[in-house]
Amino acid sequence: MKTYTNESILIVDDIPTNIKVLFEILNQAGFKVAVAKSGKSALKKAEETLPNLILLDVMMPEMDGFETCRLLKENPQTRNIPVIFMTARSDLIDKVQGLTIGAVDYITKPIEYEEVLARINVHLELRRTQLQLVQEEKMSALGQLISGVAHEINNPINFIVGNIIYAQSYVDNLLALLHLYEKHQQQKLPEIQAYADQIELDFLKSDLPQLLSSMKTGAERVEKIVRSLRSFSRLDDTEYQLFNIHEGIDSTLVLLSNRIKTVSKKVEINIVKNYGELPAVECYAGPINQVLMNLIANAIDAIEESLLSSKFSEKPTIEIITDVTEDQQSVVITIADNGVGIPEEIQQRIFEQFFTTKPLGKGTGFGLAIAHEIIVDKHKGKLEVQSASGEGARFLITIPIEQTMSNVQ
Repeated sequence: MKTYTNESILIVDDIPTNIKVLFEILNQAGFKVAVAKSGKSALKKAEETLPNLILLDVMMPEMDGFETCRLLKENPQTRNIPVIFMTARSDLIDKVQGLTIGAVDYITKPIEYEEVLARINVHLELRRTQLQLVQEEKMSALGQLISGVAHEINNPINFIVGNIIYAQSYVDNLLALLHLYEKHQQQKLPEIQAYADQIELDFLKSDLPQLLSSMKTGAERVEKIVRSLRSFSRLDDTEYQLFNIHEGIDSTLVLLSNRIKTVSKKVEINIVKNYGELPAVECYAGPINQVLMNLIANAIDAIEESLLSSKFSEKPTIEIITDVTEDQQSVVITIADNGVGIPEEIQQRIFEQFFTTKPLGKGTGFGLAIAHEIIVDKHKGKLEVQSASGEGARFLITIPIEQTMSNVQ
């Protein structure tokens, strides 16, 4: 029998015997089960816990199932939770009314063990697929947006960088000419001296080259970020392409640099890069960048959590190691942090859809699940975690260097 170790279901019924039967069925199947004995209680509990599915009795006092469902669907927080009605009546009119206001299915009482689990499984699977498609669509739209922004910024920033070089040369020439004039014209006219004092000429001569140098540094920084954006948002993922893993890591670090610097007011995360000599890897570049972004961002989160707990005694560090496997067939990317670590019981479930240890609203539970799918399913590689609570975490990505037909199949 399939067990559901991560999905939660809210039972809404006012009859204790019905609740008991359903609770035993769902609990035995491995679901997390919550109970509400009225429509009003269901609305509150659904918003607080955001269950994966709601089993809702139609006939209840005060607020019936139809009204409860209508209010659930009006609330942006709960409108997308699948609702299955439970009823002893099988009238077509009732079923049409329920489906019209947003229910996905009906279960007729008395409850049959196999039927209720089969219907729940179908709608949970549909919901998983729907959420994953939405997530992938968001990533695709984000990639297109980033690519467009990078393209729009690229031309003007190239213009600025190119012209700053000429401006520096012109300023150097003018300052050299001014120096020659001062050298050979020992006695300045009073009017010239007064104006030189007014504009603080000595300060201007020393500050102007520094000002241009700062402008050049800033423009080059923007140029670097634009290159990283263009690299990160690679959209040509309809087929495998040769990809520089180190370029992907470096681009990700540039895009996360603000988080790395501002994770704490007191300290900055130390990034240690131990890069081996890697060949170009045949892969889908955009999704691989997505995995790198997710894992490095999670490492930053883990360190941030340690810093907030005030138990951090060593310098916060993220180490990124790359190497080739002994058989020279794959590359291994290790992303290690010295943050809070991951308890062993959580490691067993960390790549499951919907699973997250982050507070409600802070994590979708899809990040590592999608990362696992990208590495394991799309690239026939491996994504592993090594950790202990309080001792940091290491994520190991193994990707074949060449995606042969046997790998793809």
